[in-house]
Amino acid sequence: MQTQTATKVIEIAGKTGRGLTAEHFTRFISQLDASPKTVSIYARALKQLNKFFLSREITEPSREDIRSFRNYLLDNCRPNTVQLYITTARLFFQWLESEGLYFDITRGIKGAKISRLHSKDHLTSGQVLETLQTADNPRDKAILLLMVTAGLRCIEVTRANIEDIRNIGNSPVLFLQGKGRTERNEYVKLSAHTLKAILSYISTRDNPEGKEPLFTSEANRNAGGRMTTTSVSRIVKTSLRKAGYDSNRLTAHSLRHTTATLNLINGGTLQETQQLLRHASINTTLIYSHNLDRLNNNSEDRIDKAILGLDC
Repeated sequence: MQTQTATKVIEIAGKTGRGLTAEHFTRFISQLDASPKTVSIYARALKQLNKFFLSREITEPSREDIRSFRNYLLDNCRPNTVQLYITTARLFFQWLESEGLYFDITRGIKGAKISRLHSKDHLTSGQVLETLQTADNPRDKAILLLMVTAGLRCIEVTRANIEDIRNIGNSPVLFLQGKGRTERNEYVKLSAHTLKAILSYISTRDNPEGKEPLFTSEANRNAGGRMTTTSVSRIVKTSLRKAGYDSNRLTAHSLRHTTATLNLINGGTLQETQQLLRHASINTTLIYSHNLDRLNNNSEDRIDKAILGLDC
């Protein structure tokens, strides 16, 4: 898979010249020990680096050329994309140096400054309720409830099977195959309303078996088959729009942000929220806490009252 991806990239990008050749890119991609999706992301990033060198007839790239590439990205791409491409360039040149093929000209080169704020918004509890009421059928309602009460990602929804609903102690749970995972070794607890919605949906299906997908497609070409992440995203987006919340900052991932925010607002601890969202690092969860700290900072109102009094 890696070799095929690398070959496709190099066929499009060509060669960079005598200092750096297409073979260097191919060999780097081929030796990566990563998932096909990760390999594809690295290959796409290196394709852009290679195209940049070609467009400027750079045959032996220098440290200054990497800076120019970074500045070009900053003018044309989002910060997250810049960070990804520069990180990939660093890994590539570190590998080249370790193989004795080229100097690491990326050492000390910084990427982009990433905002601590989320790119997607969250919903209030009232907005969630309005969105749930727009669900067209039992399946869609169950998906929405599961995502917002347990913080599931779209990929986790599509991977779930009926048999993944189990009991631990007195609690019904759903075992998950998380992002980047190969096993179902994590679980979320199913709230009473969520479990009821899921079982109500399953009861509408014709003798479903445990190994079948928890949620199945209703499209003509894939009826009864496993849903795609695109389909799950579309269900969420359609429900949001029907409820009157049509914004580029409100997507399926907004439900996960909503899970974290509502949990913290209603008394959940930072550690509980980290466990709920299955964050590897609590620093990821801290972003939600920082946002709420700012929301609870009423400095503007205090200053307003100090100047204008309490007449408003």
